[in-house]
Amino acid sequence: MLSKLVADALNDQIRHEVHSSYLYLAMAASCEAANLPGFAHWLKVQSREEYDHAMKIYEYLNDQGARVVLQAIDAPPAEYKVPHEIFKQVLEHEKKITALIHRLYGTAVKENDYATQNMLQWFVKEQVEEEKNATAIVEQLKMVGDAPAGLIMLDRYLAQRGK
Repeated sequence: MLSKLVADALNDQIRHEVHSSYLYLAMAASCEAANLPGFAHWLKVQSREEYDHAMKIYEYLNDQGARVVLQAIDAPPAEYKVPHEIFKQVLEHEKKITALIHRLYGTAVKENDYATQNMLQWFVKEQVEEEKNATAIVEQLKMVGDAPAGLIMLDRYLAQRGK
């Protein structure tokens, strides 16, 4: 059985994961509007992945007999500078999520909640991958600079995610 402190923290993390999904979907829409379908595709895949993270926690709460309490999420911005600024924001957002996961893990440790610690190990590992992927795209965008041909090639490369 989960403590109230852990259950509340997990419910709060669902909110953060759903917000991440919504944020990346808004960024994808901005890329679509800028005629960058590959960047948009990558962000839509990322949006679905973040939603899946929220559902993983949702299912865990249910499996533990805890109540899922959904919270309101803020609307993401509607406009973004594309694409370098978007991916710098993606990287910063992933770093924020990593810090939240680490804090959540710390709460589970303080509560001697071994099952939650075990479940959160997956998220700890996942965040390493998330930050690595975002960093790689930011670095590639730095290399491309303002060269349209490089941007088009990167757009085509990102379109292959998940295919």
